[in-house]
Amino acid sequence: MIDLDGLDRALLRALARDATQSAGALGRRLGLSQPATWRRIRKLETAGILKGRRLRLNAEKLGFGVTVFLGVKLATKGRVSLEDFERAVSAIPEVQRVEHILGLYDYRLRVVARDLPDFERVLRRRIMTLPGVGEVEANVLLSEERRAGPIA
Repeated sequence: MIDLDGLDRALLRALARDATQSAGALGRRLGLSQPATWRRIRKLETAGILKGRRLRLNAEKLGFGVTVFLGVKLATKGRVSLEDFERAVSAIPEVQRVEHILGLYDYRLRVVARDLPDFERVLRRRIMTLPGVGEVEANVLLSEERRAGPIA
């Protein structure tokens, strides 16, 4: 862990809001030169604090109007390896995220679909046919608010 000063934290907050900003623009906002800002960004990347910059697509504008979170409990632990399940579920294009979790379910999946009938097709034909799938619980996303993580 590295010590973060106030400028590092301000830089992280600015990048969390908009990671497409140039080092020059960020520097002007923070009172730093472009090279000094770039050095700080590189330091944060090298330390593993910045793990990349992601592009967030608007699934609804791309024709995927339904997002569903699935809790998946594997039926036959030991018979099907976790790696086999993860590999199979990750190959389904509608599955955006696969999270191995602790609790009532073994996995939480984020699935997008064009509409509810399309989601039902994905669920029945792709997800429920995966090896080891037991119980599944679906929660349809109604709205989403993006919040930056805690940066003191």
